[in-house]
Amino acid sequence: MSQKQIAPTWTLLALAISAFAIGSTEFISVGLMPLLVKSFGITLSQAGWTVSIYALGITVGAPLLTLLTGRFDRKILMLGIMLLFVASNLLAAAAPTFAILLIARVFAAFAHGLFMSVASVIAADVVAPAKRASAIAVMFTGLTVATVTGVPLGTFIGQIASWHMSFLFISAIGVLGLIANSLLIPRNLPRPGKTDPRGLLRILRNPQLLVALLITALGYGGTFTVYTFLSPLLEEKMDWSAAAVVVILVIYGLMVAIGNTLGGRWANLQPLRALRKMFIGLALTLVALMATSSLHYLGLLNVLIMGFFAFMNVPGLQLYIVNLAEAYTPNDVTLASSLNISAFNIGIALGSLIGGQVTANLDLSVTPLFGAVMVLLSVILIGWLLRQPEPVADCTK
Repeated sequence: MSQKQIAPTWTLLALAISAFAIGSTEFISVGLMPLLVKSFGITLSQAGWTVSIYALGITVGAPLLTLLTGRFDRKILMLGIMLLFVASNLLAAAAPTFAILLIARVFAAFAHGLFMSVASVIAADVVAPAKRASAIAVMFTGLTVATVTGVPLGTFIGQIASWHMSFLFISAIGVLGLIANSLLIPRNLPRPGKTDPRGLLRILRNPQLLVALLITALGYGGTFTVYTFLSPLLEEKMDWSAAAVVVILVIYGLMVAIGNTLGGRWANLQPLRALRKMFIGLALTLVALMATSSLHYLGLLNVLIMGFFAFMNVPGLQLYIVNLAEAYTPNDVTLASSLNISAFNIGIALGSLIGGQVTANLDLSVTPLFGAVMVLLSVILIGWLLRQPEPVADCTK
């Protein structure tokens, strides 16, 4: 059976379920940050490493594991990914020290990076070209639903029991993802074959592809100067209770889901122009959030608007890099996809680290300003790409 004959609905459903499991663990420590600080006797900045180290693990793992697994059967590979994911979160749940927790996060990140790089290409290829961004958005819906339900529920479990139980909860979701892969992903998905390591150089030597990767890192990562420390921002600066934070995280996740869905639709035909508008909206929201960071209701309103913009850019960024790779390095499309996953997570790590330093040396309320600067840099780079000849300015063909 060729790839075009695979029923897109079932394939995308399996990918979304697995992405839900993975998305739940990626951001679970955002809600658990105050608990980790108390449990291990660490600073808020140090607790931020649970986000940064995870992102760095994906950054390294996505391209490296993509290179090593190109010839593997896609279904067997997906089952292996979810087994590693479940085992890593069980280790996190049992971690007696902060160092072991970080090690567990790295292994979980390896599973995450490989899954997302493979799944994005599958999602884009099983539908008509005009629906590719929407298909990627469906796959990423698992991440947004995790933001809506998985992260707040994990946070709630941590508050009423312990953060250890939160990671056990994530492991259980991982088992559901493993079952979904087993039942819904066909055995005969096409294999990309051996990936040429020289493809890394071909991609990074192309100015348009390199700039697109920088846009992903800066534009997507800007939010994480704030989001990594969202729970303490809401509790300490905006005076919301811990119980209210759980509810706020649910509403925040709903805003993320709405933004992701709309972003996929808007980016289908003109991804680059759509991305520029999204990033301008995000930068303005971050500036407004800084101005209202100590206000109870206005601050919350801007946090929720930030959620609307936070994942909106993801489908367009992933589609754009795939389109560029098809135009300039057609033999390296899967590798380009994995590098863009790395770029997302370089952005997360960079945003988290900058936010941690700002929190430690300035003030928590200033973190949105630094995020806005990152996003505005991506807007400038998009302007450069739009001035380049076709198909760079608007890769729709």
